[in-house]
Amino acid sequence: MDINNDQAAEKPKKLNSLNIVSGKVEHRGFGAGSIDLSQLSSVIIDGDEAYLDMGALHAKSKVEKGIKFSTNKEDVPNGRTCWIVWVAADRRESGSYYAGVTSCEMSVDPEARRGWKILAEHVNRMDYALKRRILLENLGDREKAALRKLLMEHNPEMWANSDDVLKEALA
Repeated sequence: MDINNDQAAEKPKKLNSLNIVSGKVEHRGFGAGSIDLSQLSSVIIDGDEAYLDMGALHAKSKVEKGIKFSTNKEDVPNGRTCWIVWVAADRRESGSYYAGVTSCEMSVDPEARRGWKILAEHVNRMDYALKRRILLENLGDREKAALRKLLMEHNPEMWANSDDVLKEALA
């Protein structure tokens, strides 16, 4: 009896899956799809404060930790509105710039450990940012001001190189 063969027979069959990686992938075989997230960042807007929080890429940002999310907004009657903003950077001759910026709403009630968000919207908005779209129509003036301040202060050169569409969306 060969113990190695017995253990190998017990291994579960590997399922095809989408690999999310941070580096470039050279091969393109069956089941080898990839999304390059190396140029994507996430910003949290909570009240008047906007800050970078890379944990949002895996739903583990500071405001999301310990929260059980529902798709029913009525489940969170005392929630405060927060925003996740997906920011994709790119590079052109003039230098790096903010290429895609999209925002999605969520509500959190840390005391009740409950929250509301539509995961499909968050995923779609992240995809739109990666596709270099600017979608910030759902932000209010206060949130736009906080985001504009963060983007300008984080990297003034990237802000200067960014398209007017972004600057007008945050005006």
